[in-house]
Order: sequence, then structure tokens, then C-alpha cells
Amino acid sequence: MLNLYPYYTFMRSRGIIPLDSALFKPLPPSKEEIDPNTLLHYTNLFDAMLDAAQFALRSLNFSHIPIVVTETGWPSAGDQKIEPFANKDNADTYNSNLIKHVLVDRAGTPLVPEQTASVYIYELFNEDQRPGPESEKHWGLFYGNGTPVYLLNVEGSGGFLANDSTNRTFCVAADGADMKALQAALDWACGPGRANCSEIQPGESCYDPNNVRRHASYAFDSYYQKEEKVVGSCYFQGAAMVTTTDPSHDDCIFPGSKQISNITKTGRNTTESSSAEEICCWRLRRGMREGHHFKFSVVLRTIIVLLIAYTISFLCC
Repeated sequence: MLNLYPYYTFMRSRGIIPLDSALFKPLPPSKEEIDPNTLLHYTNLFDAMLDAAQFALRSLNFSHIPIVVTETGWPSAGDQKIEPFANKDNADTYNSNLIKHVLVDRAGTPLVPEQTASVYIYELFNEDQRPGPESEKHWGLFYGNGTPVYLLNVEGSGGFLANDSTNRTFCVAADGADMKALQAALDWACGPGRANCSEIQPGESCYDPNNVRRHASYAFDSYYQKEEKVVGSCYFQGAAMVTTTDPSHDDCIFPGSKQISNITKTGRNTTESSSAEEICCWRLRRGMREGHHFKFSVVLRTIIVLLIAYTISFLCC
């Protein structure tokens, strides 16, 4: 098991290692690293570091032990005075290209080209209370409430999707929320929160089934979509949760589903359903395809929000 962080190696190199090498970007031949002992060519820092571990194992006569990369990633924010390369663009580029490198290209390393490593992305959620440099708080793909920090973009990945949950998430009543909390949150959403609750009035399309949980879910989603899914807009004191399952039923179309439909009709975006969406949801904490570009509602077409890296490891094996 190996924790492999090109970010730290790049930062410590003080400009010797090209940023493009650390981010899996194409390099001109003059920028490629060549091992003087083996004459192997390295086009990215990840492979070079992985092969360094392979060579170390071989020197100890362990030549047939597969390496599992248990942690790798790139911070999406940091102290810009001392961590200028910790930003969303670089984090998106690194993780997107990493996934393409491992899952789409199924590329091995120059030393073992036939063997694709199993890789775990560090990490799923940001840790806003983590001590140390500012970047330590920003390694997650998602904020604590389940919304993506940035959108992964993976080309040529077939059924693989990126973590674009912006068109595929809804706010509904949380599992286990008590009726008093739901009623209070419903009253707030339809009152001070200014959610559009007209569809849950008597005689309207979402009035039935006439119960607090159903009505609260509609009101929560109306508020959530109105607020453009910003962090904290689907909390309601713990009474709500974000889900990728469309809660619409019969003639009752939830606000989030209406927005997706409108976007699809205008040709700006298209969405595809997945059986994984039936079960994929996030419990809130404190607080696509278009051409060859695929964006995913909660990492990987069959993304499991509870452990994205676990899915990546399975697909690699």
C-alpha cells in the first residue's frame, strides 16, 4: 500500500518538475524524464513515483507484489502565498486525468506497462477542521453537505461519468426526520424561505399523498433549486438530505426535475438515467453527457457517494 502525492513532490521540487508532468498533461519530448539507468521515459510524475516504489521493492527481492495506491489527490484550495498551485483547476485536472489514466487508458507504468494500479482518491469530503496548512482542509471532491467542490471532466470514458451533481440532485425529507421537525421546516420553507409551494396546495398536482413528509420534500426541493443548490440550502436543521433519486411521481414533477427537463429541451445539456441513482443519496452533515464529455452525478456512472475510491479500485481490478 502506497500513499502517493505528486502534489507534494512537485511543490518540493521548486520548479524542477514541470507542473504539466504532475497533472498528467502532455509534455514535449524535451520535458520528459528519462531514467539514466533504464532509459525508461516518463511523461507524468505519478508513474515515475510509482516505479520508484517498484524499484525499491525489487531491490529487496520483492518483485511480484502488486502496489495499491491507497491515497492520491490534489488540494482544491490553500494559502495562495505559499500554496499557489492548490486550486480547483489543478485539482480538477489532476483527478480527472488520473481517472482517465487508470480507468480509460488502463495505462501501466513504463516499468510494468501490463499492470494497471488500483488507486484510491483522497478524499471524498473536505475536512474543514483539519489542522495544518490551509490546503489540508481541501482535498475532498465534495463539501460536507454533498455538493461537489468542482466538476470532474473525463473524455472518452464510455459509461464513466464525472461528479457533476448540479443537474442530478434533489433536496428531500431526510430518512428518520421526525414529523415536528419536518413540519417546522416545511412552514419555514413555504414562508420566510419563499419556496414556491403552490403545487402542494389542495387540488394541485403534488398535494397527494397528503402527508407532511411528501409536502416537506417538495418544499425543500423548491427552496434548494431556488437557491441554486448552494452549500447549506438543503439542511433545514438536519431534516433534509440531498439525493440523486428523482422524487417526482405521477403528475407531480419536482422543481429539480423541471429544471433538468428545461435544460434538456434547450439542448444545453442532456442527462441519462442510471440504476445506481435509485440508491445513491447523501445524508447532510453540518453545515452527461455532451459529445465526448461525461459528467457524473456523484463520481462514476455507478458512483457510490459513500466511497468513490472504492469504486475506482473495483473498476481497476
